[in-house]
Amino acid sequence: MNQYTFHVHGMHCASCVLLIEENLKDVGGVQSVHADLAKREVAVTGDFGGKNEDEIAAMLTGYVKDNGYTLSRERQVHDKKLGEFAYAAPIAIALIAGFVLLQKAGLVNLIQGDSVGLATAFLIGLVASVSTCLAVVGGLVLSLSANYVKEGDRTKPQIWFHAGRLIGFFALGGLIGALGSAFQLGVNGYFTLNLLVGIVMLVLGVNLLDVFHGAKRFQLTTPKFISRHALTASRAKHVFAPIVAGVATFFLPCGFTQAMQVYALGTGNFLSGAMTMLVFALGTLPMLAILSFGGSGIHDKWYAGVFFKTAGLVVVTLALFNVLNALVVKGIIPPLFSF
Repeated sequence: MNQYTFHVHGMHCASCVLLIEENLKDVGGVQSVHADLAKREVAVTGDFGGKNEDEIAAMLTGYVKDNGYTLSRERQVHDKKLGEFAYAAPIAIALIAGFVLLQKAGLVNLIQGDSVGLATAFLIGLVASVSTCLAVVGGLVLSLSANYVKEGDRTKPQIWFHAGRLIGFFALGGLIGALGSAFQLGVNGYFTLNLLVGIVMLVLGVNLLDVFHGAKRFQLTTPKFISRHALTASRAKHVFAPIVAGVATFFLPCGFTQAMQVYALGTGNFLSGAMTMLVFALGTLPMLAILSFGGSGIHDKWYAGVFFKTAGLVVVTLALFNVLNALVVKGIIPPLFSF
């Protein structure tokens, strides 16, 4: 048994680590796999029958290329593609202006407020579905789709997956809300809540820009042993596997989901927490459904860079508004906006 370390092109989030490890661990000759997001590397221990490192890298790439990853012996220079901001920035400004108009109309409270209304939860779900949810849950959706295409049935498993996801978010969101009833949040509690959500969103927004790779090490993630079960469920052959996989997405390392879970906790009520998470999941449904039945990801498309940089700019802006609002509520700074 020998250990080989390969550089991975295409890694962008904690879900990538799980997908790479799960796809490679059962390859013939592989004894163990450990992926490292911060270094964009994967260490593989195994016996490959005398193949050299380039041949091993090419062989292993065949098992992960459908998820957008390429293994190589040499480190590939990461192109930050700063020119994409010329297209992403105007689109992001237009979207942010739309959010502000919705705020002025009283339809959402993205910029102010100690709680998330249902319209706001839905809108955040839409934003999440074209950013981190697409990256995190999207890999699982494509894996589930590929698994059942081989069995000749693609539609029903996907329907059960999304149904399980909606049911799971409702039930587990309710449990979090009920748990929050044990806490009485005062001004300090809501300050901490808004500040925490803002920081989580800020980190994931910066990561979406794909310019400051070092920021990835600061993103909160669900413990790997929990997230791994969701990916394992997507590959199971049991009739209830798609439903279980859908429920398990509640625990995947998506920063938006984690932020909404914090808000659900702050509701202190089963029904409020349940509806917050359910409507958020409904917001993510259209894009994930397109991915489910379209059968292809976005990471290898020509517009992927502009797409994610736009989402990143929007998320960073909303995160900063959230942090500033927390400071205003606490009385640390005076109101800066009249939204």
